[in-house]
Amino acid sequence: MNHIRFTYKTGKYFGRLFAERPQGLVVEVLAVEKHPTQGDLHNPRAVDVPLFHVRQALHEHEKVVVPPSVVYAYDGEIPSYKESLKSAYDSAVEKLSAQADGMDVFAEKCLNNYRELETIYAKRW
Repeated sequence: MNHIRFTYKTGKYFGRLFAERPQGLVVEVLAVEKHPTQGDLHNPRAVDVPLFHVRQALHEHEKVVVPPSVVYAYDGEIPSYKESLKSAYDSAVEKLSAQADGMDVFAEKCLNNYRELETIYAKRW
């Protein structure tokens, strides 16, 4: 298995298998397919939670341990990390912007997180 797709928490990534460990597979991040969802993982779409997390995408070449059940072979071309991060970020913001019509408090709060992430990501773009 050369290139792979995998999920990590609420994000989806392209990468490569780096090593096998008893606790799972060590994978290396090469690109971002879907940006992680903002907020509390245990209370989806809830805004009145003790901590509404700002979730960054994994970094290029970061290595994480994942269970084999979330790893899939991938034969396609993998985009550059910078392009994929920008694309995943833009896609998430666009989707939330369509929902944030003043009625969706969750979408508004997520967009605030993305504005904060934009300043962090500007260094990686």
